[in-house]
Amino acid sequence: MIEVTNPYSGEVDFRFEAVGVDDLIARCAALRARQPGWHANGLPARIEALTALSASLVRHRVAIVDALAADTGRRLLAEGELSSLLGSLARWCALAPGLMSEAAGQSAVPGLSYRNQWVPLPLVGVISPWNFPLVLAMIDAVPALLAGCAVVIKPSEVTPRFIEPLRRAISEVEALGPVLALVEGDGATGRALIDQVDAVCFTGSLRTGRKVAEAAAQAFIPAFLELGGKDPVIVTASADPQRAAATVLRASVLATGQACQSLERVYVHRSLQQPFLEELLRLCAEVQLNWPDPAAGQLGPFIWPQQAAIVQAQLDEAVARGARVLCGGQVEVHGGRWLRPTVLVDVDHRMAVMREETFGPVMPVMAYDTEEEAIALANDSEYGLSAAVIAGSLTEAERIALRLDAGGVSLNDGSLTAVMHECEKHSFKCSGLGGSRMGPAGFTRFFRRKALIYQSGEPLSIQIFSERPR
Repeated sequence: MIEVTNPYSGEVDFRFEAVGVDDLIARCAALRARQPGWHANGLPARIEALTALSASLVRHRVAIVDALAADTGRRLLAEGELSSLLGSLARWCALAPGLMSEAAGQSAVPGLSYRNQWVPLPLVGVISPWNFPLVLAMIDAVPALLAGCAVVIKPSEVTPRFIEPLRRAISEVEALGPVLALVEGDGATGRALIDQVDAVCFTGSLRTGRKVAEAAAQAFIPAFLELGGKDPVIVTASADPQRAAATVLRASVLATGQACQSLERVYVHRSLQQPFLEELLRLCAEVQLNWPDPAAGQLGPFIWPQQAAIVQAQLDEAVARGARVLCGGQVEVHGGRWLRPTVLVDVDHRMAVMREETFGPVMPVMAYDTEEEAIALANDSEYGLSAAVIAGSLTEAERIALRLDAGGVSLNDGSLTAVMHECEKHSFKCSGLGGSRMGPAGFTRFFRRKALIYQSGEPLSIQIFSERPR
């Protein structure tokens, strides 16, 4: 039995049994056997099934949100997760028909023509994280199902309470249940899953992502990995310090900083540093924990208790190396673990808080003097998930953004990749591998392209390759 800690109370209040390897193999074999029929039914039937899933999710809304709130310690964001999933279902169902056109054409070689057939990957495995349990369990599953794949999802063992109410909602859609399964388990379950699928989608840390990539390479299957980030924000001398401070605060501490697109490094022009910090500290003082009243405040607990220890260790190491804490800085234990918005100054790139993913409501602020210096500092990272630039104009922000090594850059805002789903983006450096999960590629990556090449003339004879005397 795997024990699960409630992030709000700090107590173990949930237990579950991991799926055994033999059971996992049998479930994946059943999904694989049913996938051809799911694909053969056609895209309109798949859209109908996923539209029915939306209706079922609405019917099970209370149970799903209650479970998510228990998983994460935050009700408003739990409600937002379900709303986001409903929006994703509607968006992909609307977009998929326009993305299914198959290329065809003539070759430069006389008599030859071609067309492409799009063949879905039979079984897609999804290994999802604990920070947004529902959304990140389904973000890859929805387009894969529409593509005609069967899908097996292994959610995080840290947040498993939502699985059963979600499973009940899925079971009410007769066509969908046979090709979409959720399996409970831990890292060993996820590792075993990779050997049973034709592609794996993973969202999580770089350390675990490397293991997933290695296992996928051994299995010789595609791996779509969205890994950690250490997202920088550059605040230029022309920026409004009040607007910049408000944006940085929201984009750094929303969801207790437990989001891959959270801003984790703040570079402010030296001339703006003082007014920016004054406003940031004023705003930080207004942020309240959702404790002792879970229905109040803006900041929830750490979902995973070990993450609080990781963040505290980074803060302690930074202080030991000369950083100063201007607010926050100490994890509070109220059953669960909370950290108030934390601002650090006198930081540098020797410190873990400037190099390693923090995943907490921490804002290390570093001054710079020139644009070149700011860009060099922002790019000085093994990560390249996303970034932000806040400037006096979009033109100035764009000029800087074009030189940043990140897959998505927010201009005069922060963390916009969380709400912009229409445009494709890739993870740079160690922040990920594989096709974009946003934009059209988020759907088309689940197909293999087969080329059908037609010969309408006479095939070549071996005789034309006879050697001839010179």
